[in-house]
Amino acid sequence: MFLPTTRKELDDRGIGRLDVILVTGDTYIDSPFMGVSLIGRVLESNGFTVGIIAQPDTDSDRDISRLGEPRLFWGITGGAVDSMVANYTASKKRRKRDDYTPGGDNTRRPDRAVIVYTNLVRRFFKPTVPIVLGGIEASLRRIAHYDFWSNKIRRSILLDAKADYLLFGMAHAGIVALARVLDQIQGNRLKTDNRPATTPAETQDPVTQIPGLGYISKTPKGIELPAYEAVIKDKNLYIQSFKTFYDNTDPMHAAPLSQAHADRFLVLNPPPPFSTTQEMDQIHDLDFQRAVHPYYRALGHVRAMDTIRFSIPTHYGCYGECNFCAITVHQGRTVRWRSKNSIIAEAQKMTQDKDFKGYIFDLGGPTANMYGFECEKKLKKGACTHRRCLFPTPCPSLSPDHGPQMDLLNEISRLAGVKKVFLNSGIRHDLILMDKQKGRAYLKQVIAHHVSGQMKLAPEHCSPGVLALMGKPGIDSLVAFKHRFDRLCNTLNKKQYLTYYLIAAHPGCTMREMNELKAFTQNALHITPEQVQIFTPTPSTFSTLMYYTRTDPFTMMPVFVEKDPRAKEKQKQIVTRKAGHRPQASYRQKQNPGKFSGKGKKSRHRKK
Repeated sequence: MFLPTTRKELDDRGIGRLDVILVTGDTYIDSPFMGVSLIGRVLESNGFTVGIIAQPDTDSDRDISRLGEPRLFWGITGGAVDSMVANYTASKKRRKRDDYTPGGDNTRRPDRAVIVYTNLVRRFFKPTVPIVLGGIEASLRRIAHYDFWSNKIRRSILLDAKADYLLFGMAHAGIVALARVLDQIQGNRLKTDNRPATTPAETQDPVTQIPGLGYISKTPKGIELPAYEAVIKDKNLYIQSFKTFYDNTDPMHAAPLSQAHADRFLVLNPPPPFSTTQEMDQIHDLDFQRAVHPYYRALGHVRAMDTIRFSIPTHYGCYGECNFCAITVHQGRTVRWRSKNSIIAEAQKMTQDKDFKGYIFDLGGPTANMYGFECEKKLKKGACTHRRCLFPTPCPSLSPDHGPQMDLLNEISRLAGVKKVFLNSGIRHDLILMDKQKGRAYLKQVIAHHVSGQMKLAPEHCSPGVLALMGKPGIDSLVAFKHRFDRLCNTLNKKQYLTYYLIAAHPGCTMREMNELKAFTQNALHITPEQVQIFTPTPSTFSTLMYYTRTDPFTMMPVFVEKDPRAKEKQKQIVTRKAGHRPQASYRQKQNPGKFSGKGKKSRHRKK
C-alpha cells in the first residue's frame, strides 16, 4: 500500500488528520532510492501517519491543500537532486527533460524548490505547524554557500526559506526523534489547555538537542563560523568557514557549529551517529511498492523507474572524498552497509514482481565495490583529520576486501528467477588493485557475470595538477587497471569495454590540460570520449570553493578558473572531437614516449 497522496485515500483509511505531510520536487515513487519515500516509510513504521504531495502546483492551493494541514509538521524537500542542478546545465541552459517527472517534460519542478514549497505552505496555511527542510538541496545549502546560478554567496537555506528546522544528511533517526518530541510537546499542551498547535519557540529546548538538526537561535553554540556578512566580503574568511564546516561533518568528533546571519545565529548540531547494519536492514525491509503512485502514474511514464525499479541499494557513504562530490557533506565519508541476508531477501521479493524479467539492473551504492569493508581505525575513532583514505595515495590502514560483495553476488545470482545481476554504480579501480588477495578474482567475476558490455570508471582527468585539485589519484593505477581488465577480457573471451567519466573546465584546467587529456584518451585508452561533462559548481564542495575564490584552499595558492561558458564548451570539444585531428603530443608524452603508446587492438567506446 502506498503512502496516501489524495483525500480519498485518507477517507478510505479512516484518517482524519495526518501527523506529517511531506512535499517533494519529484513525483511520488515509492522506492528506497527516493529519500522522501524512505523518510515517509520510516515515520510510518514508528507509528505516525504520513502523506506525500509531489510536485504541487505553485500558483494555487489545488495540490498543497488537498490533504489538509498536518498535526505535527510539514517536511519539505527539493527531491533526489538539487533543483537548480535538475533544471539547468553547466552552461546554465534550461534542461528540457526531467527523469523524475511523469511524461519527462521539465515543467513541474520550480527553481529553488525548497524555498518555493515553503512559501507555498505559508501562503495557504497561516499560521501553521513547524516546517522542516530535508533532502540534498537543504543539506548542501545548510550554511552560507556559494550559488553558481546567482553567482553569489547565499544565506543558509533555512533563513532564505523562512522554515523552522532543517535536518541534514540521511536523517533516518533525526526525523523520528523530531516527530516524537513534537508529538510529546503537543500531547502535553493538549492536556493543560486548548491553545493552538506548538510554535517553534515553545519547542526550542527539547527539539534543539536532536543530532543532525539545524535551527535559528538568538545565541551561538559550539564553534562559531565567520558570519554571513563577513564571508560575502572576504573570500579568505569564506574558505576558513567552509573548511571548519567540512572538518565537522564526521559524527565521532564533530562539534556544534553556529554562523551569524545579521542578529540571529544558524545553529547546526553535530551529525547523528552512522546507521548500524541492523538499522539499515530495518529501513530497507519496509514495504516499499517499487512503483509510481497511481495518481501520478496516470500522468505519464517516469524515466527514473527504468533504472531504480529493479535495483538494490547495498550501502551508503563514500571515502573517495573527491573534491567535486557532495557525498561527504550529505551521506558521510564512512561506508556502512546492509547485511547479506537483508539484501538477498529484497532480491527474492523482487523476483515475485510480475514485471521482473530476471535482471537486477544495479546492486550497489555511491561506489559499488566499497560494500562490506571499512577502515577499522575510522570505525572506532572517526575519519582522520590529517589525511584522506585514498588521496593522494591509498592509506595502508584501509584494507580492501572484495570477498563480502563476491559472496553477495554469487548468492543472489543463484536465486530462482534471477538471470543476471549487474553492477552499474561505478567501480573504484584503485581499490581493486589494492586488494592483493581477492582483487583479481573479484574483477574476473565481475567481467564474467556482472557487466553488461561496459564497466564504468571515473578517472575524470589525466593531468597531475588537475587531478590533485580534484582529489583524484594519478593515472598510473588507471593504466594498470586497464591492462588487467583487457587481459582478463581476452582470457574469458568477453567483449567488455571500459567507459570513462571525464570533466572539462574544472578549477586548474586550461586548454593545455584538455589537449593532454585528449592525447591520453587517444594513445592510452584508445577512445574518443563521449561522456565528458563540464564542471558544475554545486553547493558545499571543495571544487566549488575553488571556483568561487580562485584559490586552492589546501595551499592557499591561486588557481586558474575558466568562467567563460564558450571557453568551457571548447575545453569539452577538445576531448570529444572525432578522429582526423591528432593533438600535439603533451609535455608528459615527450618525457615518457613509451608510456602512452598503447598496444593491441583499438577498443570501441559505446555511449550508454
